[in-house]
Amino acid sequence: MAKVLITGASGLIGHSLTELLLAKGHSVTHLGRRENLTGNVKCYKWDIEKRHIDSRAFENIDTVVHLAGAGITDKRWSAERKKEIVDSRVQSGKLLVQEMNKRKEQIKTFVGASAIGIYGAITTDTIFTEDMPPYTDFMASICSQWENSYAGIDETACKKCIIRIGVVLSEKGGALVKMNKTAKLGIMSPLGTGKQYMPWIHMDDLTNLFFEAITNPSYKGIYNAVAPQHLTNREFSLALTHTLGKKMWAPKVPAFVLKIILGEMAIIVLQGSRVSGEKLIKQGFEFRYKEINEALKDLTK
Repeated sequence: MAKVLITGASGLIGHSLTELLLAKGHSVTHLGRRENLTGNVKCYKWDIEKRHIDSRAFENIDTVVHLAGAGITDKRWSAERKKEIVDSRVQSGKLLVQEMNKRKEQIKTFVGASAIGIYGAITTDTIFTEDMPPYTDFMASICSQWENSYAGIDETACKKCIIRIGVVLSEKGGALVKMNKTAKLGIMSPLGTGKQYMPWIHMDDLTNLFFEAITNPSYKGIYNAVAPQHLTNREFSLALTHTLGKKMWAPKVPAFVLKIILGEMAIIVLQGSRVSGEKLIKQGFEFRYKEINEALKDLTK
């Protein structure tokens, strides 16, 4: 039985992972901004700005999963918001590693979140694999610093995994819920050219991947958490409207309109390249949802 400490557990991934771990008989503890020691899952407090963690959170823990980080698309990217996005990942990661290195006991496994944004918000013919270098834009900078914040964990964890997450499809929140509302009204349309790729993964597959990273000793290093199917924004829009029994009749949303609405953040939806999930497949990971039609059918039923 694994004894797992999760940061960022209030988010979609953390909530789903907690449920799966408990269902499989594992022990789960959370680390969050508010203490709650009375629930089924105890939550100990940390304060990133004050550089403080309740040390009790690490008692009897053999696995740490770091998911904490401010939402990339929750607010427009002002200079202040950009700093918040970076610090919520990098400073929390550094604080976690610092606290763990203070302890005498080694843990079995550390699993840290990252994102496919490390390859840049760009549209190219390249299919990005885990061994390729980071790009140079803001998204890549976030992810590079995020992953670098885990560097010192090698001293205190027997095994380290980094999961570079693609666009997560879930019926409980995130991108799909927003797109669903538009598609149901029959006004779904491609964004920009519609030719940009959208590396995606079903929430169940992502949760199972984190579970494998925690419990399977053969999972080590960096993995792209993306489904095997490469899909453009236009192809995704068509698949979603078809699944809902609608038609995609609205014209493409021009890039300049999205830039007016979203500001600099528009680059996330206007650009995208293919990202390879081949390493996961070779590792033996079995996707439940390899094709977008299967995933959407499950998530929109």
